[in-house]
Amino acid sequence: MPAPGSALVTGANRGIGRAVALELARRGCPVVATVRDPATAGPLLDAAAAEGLPVTVAPLDLEAVTPLDLPDDLRVVVNNAGLQTGYLPVEAVPLDAVRALVETNYVGQIAVLQQVIPVLRRRGEGVICTVTSAAVLLASPFYAAYRASKAALHALVETLAVELAPFGIRVLEVMPGPVATDGLAGSEYLPAVELPAYRAVAERMMAGRDATRSLAVTPEAAAARIVDTVLDDDAPMRTACDPVGDDLLAAWRSTTDAQRLARDLARYRPGVDA
Repeated sequence: MPAPGSALVTGANRGIGRAVALELARRGCPVVATVRDPATAGPLLDAAAAEGLPVTVAPLDLEAVTPLDLPDDLRVVVNNAGLQTGYLPVEAVPLDAVRALVETNYVGQIAVLQQVIPVLRRRGEGVICTVTSAAVLLASPFYAAYRASKAALHALVETLAVELAPFGIRVLEVMPGPVATDGLAGSEYLPAVELPAYRAVAERMMAGRDATRSLAVTPEAAAARIVDTVLDDDAPMRTACDPVGDDLLAAWRSTTDAQRLARDLARYRPGVDA
């Protein structure tokens, strides 16, 4: 698709969201960049101003979505905002954390979609790109609550693709692996290490963070691939935006559930480095 037309990017105050907002603006899309707290949008606005990019900021809280002021020429929606928390075994994760993950990472996304889909449907064109996580493809201990909230979006994307195809709207899912963001840094400490029954596995996983960090791409590199996908009419529905995500997605497509479960059981059993 040609670039002209406006874009909406959620969670644009930092990380992948900020990089995507700037990249879309560089490619000719005026961007409405949503942030939970407008006071945090300074770095985004400064970067846009330095390059003369058409970026405006709007408030959006995915736990209490209010009506958005959407441009009439909206063509691209990148649902990037999300919450990362609750890195505990299922038996110990606080239910309030589970509810917050589901409310932000799933219910809030639907609330945004319910506002943008009618605009795109009336236009008879557009792209909706949802950023989930390659963590969905790997059964890592202590990530169940987070993975489940993203897996719900993973299923939602497939249904959306079928529902919206008759209206000329493409639906995409991007599944990042490690990207050098605050979210990745915030996942390096696993609270499960404080629970004696799970300490050994949590310690091995935390010890392996140096390797994960070394494989991380920059938000800008991830954003360039995401925008390439958004603007490519022939892009597959489900992609990654970094080499680790590419490898996990390729393995998911080429192996059975049983094979993947055996891989993950072997990866995290006692005595095996995570």
